[in-house]
Amino acid sequence: MQITMINPDQVKNTPFEKSHMLAKLTEMIICARLYNDINETISTLVSVGTFDLHVSALYGQVKKDYDLVRDTLKTRGFSALTGAMGVYVQPRTKGPGHGSISRAFYARPVFIKKVLNIK
Repeated sequence: MQITMINPDQVKNTPFEKSHMLAKLTEMIICARLYNDINETISTLVSVGTFDLHVSALYGQVKKDYDLVRDTLKTRGFSALTGAMGVYVQPRTKGPGHGSISRAFYARPVFIKKVLNIK
């Protein structure tokens, strides 16, 4: 699940507590639906969860994930960002990749499962 695009200059110059990513994760509604087929002929709602990162036990790790991206941008540059980074939030290519250079913060499946309380 995409959280927000990565603007390298903004991330480098903005601590987590004032970040656009935190603003997006402060008041959020996540709707989980069942995948049916590629044409999405039906969409079954499985779970709905409200979420505020400020009151979540996940806050500390999400901050670490953001800070890792921020530190990487400062020390190694934008091209050093990789989808292998982060425990709950990863920086990765927006869309299918194939040469795209834009990056976004994405919530990993483990993060979404915790937010929706899915085992």
